[in-house]
Amino acid sequence: MNRVPFFQIARSAALPAVAILIIGYFASSALIGPNGLLALGGYRSQLKMKSDELHRTEAIRDRLQHHAKLLNPRSVDPDFGEELVRRSTGQVRPDEIIIPRN
Repeated sequence: MNRVPFFQIARSAALPAVAILIIGYFASSALIGPNGLLALGGYRSQLKMKSDELHRTEAIRDRLQHHAKLLNPRSVDPDFGEELVRRSTGQVRPDEIIIPRN
C-alpha cells in the first residue's frame, strides 16, 4: 500500500485552508464589522438625527436671513429696529409684550 506522509498532506491542504480563513474573515467583517450589514440600523438612526438637526439649523438660518434683510442699512424696518434697540438698551418694561411680525 502506498502511504502519503502526513507532512505532504498538510502542505497540500495549507493553501486551501488559508484561502478559506481569509474568505471567512472578510465575510464576517462584511456582516458584523463596523461598516457591516448589522451596523446599517445605527447608520439609519444617525441619518434621522442629523437630518432633524439640519432642518432645525436651516430654520434658524432662514430666521437670521430674514432679520438681516430687515436690518438692511438702505431700508431698515422701523418697527424691528426699534424693538432691537429697546431690547438691547433695557427699555422694555416687564409688562410690555413685543409681538414678532414673522
